[in-house]
Amino acid sequence: MLTCFDVADYFLAHCDEESGDLISNLKLQKLAYYAQGFSLALLGRPLFDEQIEAWMHGPVVPALYRKYRDYGSAGLPKADEIDFSKYSEDERDLLDEVYRVYGQFSAWKLRNMTHEEQPWKESYIEGAGSMPISNEVMHRFFSTRIQ
Repeated sequence: MLTCFDVADYFLAHCDEESGDLISNLKLQKLAYYAQGFSLALLGRPLFDEQIEAWMHGPVVPALYRKYRDYGSAGLPKADEIDFSKYSEDERDLLDEVYRVYGQFSAWKLRNMTHEEQPWKESYIEGAGSMPISNEVMHRFFSTRIQ
């Protein structure tokens, strides 16, 4: 199984710094969330084991957030020397599709989109701190988003 860091590296390896296509920590969190959700719905399994939580600005993988928090809202460095052989064909196809569909949006657009979706809305409680977003809730929601 991949880790959330493998998923992050995959997305970061595909951004084009020269064209200004940078990924911030906030945007990376949302891409990881969408990748996990669609993996649950399409592949029938999570891409990674790390927990996703409902935070004020949408779904967050805390371990991934901690790794990149020092960058603030700046673009994250492109992943170097990524081993693409660790990704199955299904995983690569899924990550490519998530990046194609959701990578075009800004971090704040993605944040706002997640605020309208059931997994975050069901899991976030104002003033309660971070709350887990279960794979079951994500599977149920993302299964309605595929044809």
